[in-house]
Amino acid sequence: MSAHTARHRPSGLAFALASALAFGGAGVFARPLLDAGMDSLHVTWLRLAVAALILLPIAIRHRRIVRRRPLLLLAYGIFPMAGVQALYFAAVARIPVGIALLLEFLGPVLVLLWVRVVRRHRVSPAAVAGVVLAVAGLGLLLEVWAGMRLDAIGVGLALGAAAAQATFFLLGDAMGEDTDPLAVIAFGALVATVLLGVLARPWTLPWGLLAEPLPLGGVPLPGWGVALWLGLVCTALAYFVGVSAIRRLSPQVAGGVAYLEVVTAIVLAWVLLGEALTPVQLLGAAVIVTGAFIAQTAVPASPAAASAADEAAAGNTGRTPNRPEPRGPGPDQDHAAPERS
Repeated sequence: MSAHTARHRPSGLAFALASALAFGGAGVFARPLLDAGMDSLHVTWLRLAVAALILLPIAIRHRRIVRRRPLLLLAYGIFPMAGVQALYFAAVARIPVGIALLLEFLGPVLVLLWVRVVRRHRVSPAAVAGVVLAVAGLGLLLEVWAGMRLDAIGVGLALGAAAAQATFFLLGDAMGEDTDPLAVIAFGALVATVLLGVLARPWTLPWGLLAEPLPLGGVPLPGWGVALWLGLVCTALAYFVGVSAIRRLSPQVAGGVAYLEVVTAIVLAWVLLGEALTPVQLLGAAVIVTGAFIAQTAVPASPAAASAADEAAAGNTGRTPNRPEPRGPGPDQDHAAPERS
């Protein structure tokens, strides 16, 4: 754990659930733009660009962070924000969406491996069990066996998206107390907008759709309102509450709880878009929720409980209570490359 925000299960879970709801709603609110003919890469770029524009005042206010932590800002824009999106879309061009999403959500598994093998920190059995259950439930929810076909390059791209997703949890935990998460997200959105702009070519985007009414669940919404929701809630707010959850739960536990994002997306699609769920998908959703519940038990319910656990561990190992274990150089230091698990 970084030497900043104390682990705290109740507030961490509240932030994690808010993050799952915000991220999970992205697909539903993107549907009106996609159905109107906008390309998925254009929608993704628009979502990031709107977030970058909304957060621009925060980036200006915290401009000194560019000199203090330049590599952290670049890493956050390249990997969690641009990398996940670009690699995922490249993967789905070669393999089924369900397979690509399942492989992408191996990110929390990579987080567990990074924490245990690279950082040499103990990983709670509850966190491991929760993530394993969540991966199994995700396979059921996505029915990945339907239309099964694999392509080596597509699988590699999806695994790259998983590695980029893992950096979301690891970099979120690497932010110190002196670093405003919103500032990192603001600069990350700016970096991602520029990088994805090369692929999306926004000058070819059908901007006229933003002035048209677009139906969502039978309710006509202005196109600009849909884009605003995607940028403000499904991106800026989603990343902020996601980082807040990571800082309070730990990367490995937050990764297990993050699988609720897929459940949220499916349920919202069912409620708002009328997309039916099969019994197998309902079973998969239940397994994911169970896995998330098990994972979150790895975090003490209160700072006092966390202190007691630290003291017990110190008594067994001879370490000083509440003293952070040594880490390698952070991603913002000049002699360290950005972490890509």
